[in-house]
Amino acid sequence: MEFKREQYLDKLIRKQHNHLIKTVTGMRRVGKSYLVFTLFKNHLLSQGIKSSQIIEMSFDVFENLRFRDPNEFYPYVKALIKDNKMYYVLLDEIQLLDKFESVLNGLLRMPNVDLYVTGSNARFLSKDVITEFRGRGDEIYVSPLSFSEFMTEYKGTMYDGYKEYILYGGLPPVVLLRTGEERIVLLKSLFEETYIKDVMNRNNLEDKDTIDDILDFLSSSIGSLTNPTKLSNTFKSVKHKDISDKTISKYINCLCDAFLISRAARYNVKGKGYIGSPLKYYFSDIGLRNARINFRQLEEAHTMENIIYNELVSRGYIVDVGVVPISEKDEVSGKFSRRQLEIDFVCNKGSVRYYIQSALNVDEKEKLEQEKRPFSKVDDSFKKIIIVKDTPAPRYTDEGILIMSVFDFLLNSDSLEIKAI
Repeated sequence: MEFKREQYLDKLIRKQHNHLIKTVTGMRRVGKSYLVFTLFKNHLLSQGIKSSQIIEMSFDVFENLRFRDPNEFYPYVKALIKDNKMYYVLLDEIQLLDKFESVLNGLLRMPNVDLYVTGSNARFLSKDVITEFRGRGDEIYVSPLSFSEFMTEYKGTMYDGYKEYILYGGLPPVVLLRTGEERIVLLKSLFEETYIKDVMNRNNLEDKDTIDDILDFLSSSIGSLTNPTKLSNTFKSVKHKDISDKTISKYINCLCDAFLISRAARYNVKGKGYIGSPLKYYFSDIGLRNARINFRQLEEAHTMENIIYNELVSRGYIVDVGVVPISEKDEVSGKFSRRQLEIDFVCNKGSVRYYIQSALNVDEKEKLEQEKRPFSKVDDSFKKIIIVKDTPAPRYTDEGILIMSVFDFLLNSDSLEIKAI
């Protein structure tokens, strides 16, 4: 079984020879190395590139420990570039190379080097490669398998596949296992032995109990608004632990840097500006979230919202939580009061924007009106969509709101522009 990761491979192919550092980022075990060192390398070979023109180095394996020293690695690479042909340098877990910024700068100045690197830490890579390189870094973020990728190898119906996907997630090594028991064991092991240890070691964190408490809270409240102050107060009242909001903020930032979780900021649709705290947090892989809570609290509505968020991010959208301030008149007192309506997702890519609500169903008239109401208070013409668990076919309401099933959304990369049947 092989997942082609076509959308990411296509991006790498389109970015060949653009004189930029192609930085492939994403959480560990998501398939970055396979994408670059197998799929992309095979593409190069199929185009007639000789293997001697492909220089590979993985900095996270024991036999390459000495090459983490730039004084060892840089001369080694230069010695392999023997003529004026184009050389493709593929470097895995680049953040483990000491002074990697200077090394990459040196390689980038060579006219016949096309440079590709992978890494699992946003703080190192985004800051050092993309920002400090002043436009010379080109990032490709790799997500866990999307549902459509998952279904390319799944042998059952999309309904059965969805049940497995929302339970075990889309990490390739987990999906490739045969039984649910094996997947659960691997997910729990990855969380404890790979992700948490990696976050603590990279950031010199010592208090594992605190990071466990934060993860437990976030995994139990996906899609809920929270902030470090609220978390600090919760720990004081529930666990009788005094953890400062600054410490909690630091730990959450470390989890985001490792791509374990993502944050969605609140955006004032009418005021056209960000509100700030509190934020919503989503897990980059729903299987890891479920493993964290021992596969309890599997609320399908929150799980579906998390999966929709991840899909939008993987399609390249900037995803925020929409806030729509309104003023309402109380029918009894006659007084006006201010309140805020929420749109689950405000999705932007360039000049394109979509407003999206996630709801298991809108079968009842009251539920449909509840989901439509925030849209009615938005006075622009961007497309408005409600994604539900299942519906016979995409349809538009009288107000022009598109209602589609989560299957139509996830299995069609152009679903946001789908036409009603």
